[in-house]
Amino acid sequence: MIKTTNYMLAKRIIVRFAAACLFVCCFVFSGVQAYAQRDAVPTDEAIIAEGEKLFSEWACNTCHRVDQKLVGPALKGVYDRRSIDWIYQFVQNSQRLIASGDAQANAIYEEFGGLQMPSHDLTDDQVLSIMAYVRHTEENPPAAAAATDTAGDGTQVAAEGGIPSKYLNIIIGALIVVLVLILIVLGLIIGVLKKYLQDKADLDEEDQEVVNEKFDLMAFVKSPTVIGIITFLVIVLAAKNVIDGLYTVGVQQGYQPTQPIAFSHKIHAGQYEIDCQYCHTGVEIGKNANIPSVNICMNCHSAIKTDSPEIQKLYAAQESGEPIEWVRIHNLPDLAYFNHSQHVNVGGIACQTCHGEIQEMEVVKQHAPLTMGWCIDCHRNTSLNTKGNGYYDKLVELHNSNAATPMKVTDIGGLECAKCHY
Repeated sequence: MIKTTNYMLAKRIIVRFAAACLFVCCFVFSGVQAYAQRDAVPTDEAIIAEGEKLFSEWACNTCHRVDQKLVGPALKGVYDRRSIDWIYQFVQNSQRLIASGDAQANAIYEEFGGLQMPSHDLTDDQVLSIMAYVRHTEENPPAAAAATDTAGDGTQVAAEGGIPSKYLNIIIGALIVVLVLILIVLGLIIGVLKKYLQDKADLDEEDQEVVNEKFDLMAFVKSPTVIGIITFLVIVLAAKNVIDGLYTVGVQQGYQPTQPIAFSHKIHAGQYEIDCQYCHTGVEIGKNANIPSVNICMNCHSAIKTDSPEIQKLYAAQESGEPIEWVRIHNLPDLAYFNHSQHVNVGGIACQTCHGEIQEMEVVKQHAPLTMGWCIDCHRNTSLNTKGNGYYDKLVELHNSNAATPMKVTDIGGLECAKCHY
């Protein structure tokens, strides 16, 4: 009986030890496999640069971040969680992989509310270069952005250059005090000199009359000369104010209305680096940049921030079928023609040139005056984007033969009236 008990105990120990060894082996080999997957991702700088370029060109950053979940999953360590071959298939055609019944693909599909990643016409090497960029970013995270400077009371300190208005007022006040003191000193000096002359006994009659003469303020004010000067100054100042007022007609620089939905460009274009063209789809193909419709918003917000009160307004607009009545900010008069695609697609002009640092605006405001003079200055100072465009070859050759400066917009008729007014 004792032998049987010892045998059973020994058998139980051996089985448990074998199970523990099997568990350890599985754990170790799974780690080896994960590192093997990571090692399959190249670290060559040229491949990383190509991956970064593709990541931007194919708008991967619209839905993905390396270190955080966005519209899609975070890409950090994706090569450790999935096989490289599986990543190729999912990136190139996720719909086909989901339809095949792949468990991992369907799990991602369900986790993100039925959103399917678009198919991408990328080769295996191109996908691998994107993985190289992801690995490089994961292993070499960018330095954290510098904290915003704040004053002692917690208010943000202005980052712009120049003298703060508070100090400017102090300086002006100090100058006024100095001028008043100078006038007082001059008055005292005149008084001392006058008293000195009055005490002299050898003054002739004319000098004595000048010394004893008293200043008549009312007579001075009523004199024709003073009245004429004051009248002239009033007319000039009034005319200047009228002309300045006429120049501001239709100019809405600084206009910052409250929108029906609190949309933050600082979050979308700044923090998440979503391309302007993703929402303003017409900017590269037509005259108008167009205001995005609700379905563009729902591409992301059908799965993220769904409980936000502002996002609920999107759902209400989608259900009612009524468009959101956004308040237009940038308006040009009907007499002026402006084409976004001509400037953005052909000219290569950045959005910030006209709209300011839009990626830093919580609430959008009109940055530029959008006046004719402002446009003309831009045409005078902006060099043509002729690189890689054979259309300009002859013009550039002709221009360079006669001028030492780069060819500007004005050199191809950028100041002709009919270019903008027809």
